[in-house]
Amino acid sequence: MTADPSTLRLAFLGCGAIARYHLDGIAEDLPRGAAGGAPLIRVTAAIDRDRAAAEAVAALTGAAVFESLEEALAADPSPFDAVDVMLPHDLHEAATVQALAAGKHVLCEKPMAPDLDACERILAAARASGRVFMVAENAQYWPEVVRAAEVIRSGAIGEVVTARAAFTFLYDPQWFGGDRPWRLDRAQTGGGIAIDGGSHWIRPLRMWLGEIEEVVAAVDHPLKVMEGESLVRAILRFRSGKIATFDALMLDTTMAPEPWWRVTGTRGELLIDGSFTGGLHLFDPEHPQGQLLAPPRGYAASFGPELADFARAVLDGAPPAAGPEHALGELRTALAIYRSAASRRWEKIWD
Repeated sequence: MTADPSTLRLAFLGCGAIARYHLDGIAEDLPRGAAGGAPLIRVTAAIDRDRAAAEAVAALTGAAVFESLEEALAADPSPFDAVDVMLPHDLHEAATVQALAAGKHVLCEKPMAPDLDACERILAAARASGRVFMVAENAQYWPEVVRAAEVIRSGAIGEVVTARAAFTFLYDPQWFGGDRPWRLDRAQTGGGIAIDGGSHWIRPLRMWLGEIEEVVAAVDHPLKVMEGESLVRAILRFRSGKIATFDALMLDTTMAPEPWWRVTGTRGELLIDGSFTGGLHLFDPEHPQGQLLAPPRGYAASFGPELADFARAVLDGAPPAAGPEHALGELRTALAIYRSAASRRWEKIWD
């Protein structure tokens, strides 16, 4: 397979539920050049120990099918330039280091790894490799989140007073399929909803309010099938002195709608609807009933820009919106939440 310097040849490592979002994001991306030009990304390898899952991706993309990263890396000529790591958290380090050592660029799903020591080894391997390494925190590209950041910077709601992130999510078998769903296993995830999906709610708070200094939190386990926590109540204090709350709850019962984010300023509020289709609203003296600032696009619309950012970093040398070290912030916040739940004290994020 001949490489086209204008197109990134990408291997999917892990062809489960999240791979579909990545595929859809790639399909929505525009060609690099004029209409009909070469695509920015082509999925040229599908790797999964479940061969049927890999073949399902291959049927949509024409990718070569492999059952292991070792097999894929041994192929001659190599059919891919970069690897999109979409595996359980505890497998991120080995796969990422192996791919980097083989000279491949790597996009790794969040969190980088379940613990900081593993993250440091990954970052060291990335530096030594000279290849592009990026953590796939798609909230960085979530359209309503990005628009909210622009509105905050414009001063439309005045000075930010506080914010709230509420990750309320009905237990969904799409993300917990199989005989032994790995997301229910604390050893594989490194925890529960704070370290996993909760990162998508913590990143926007960092985008809007700056870096988090410390956290105090409590956790509980109402979803009995999950070993990690399924309930979090946390207060975050930022380096700016601002405070915000992060709430997370996953249950297998009927749940009422709730805004996923609320940002309060001295002259108004921003609200992002509590659904995967989103929608950004401004409430201010001129619009006390609310004004729609960004139509509902939502979670799924974040993957195209994320993958395009990675591709341009590889092909053009452009810096990504957020480097891999920045992604440690969500992991460190989750780990501090766990420490605080045990100590019942404020815990520092970066110490």
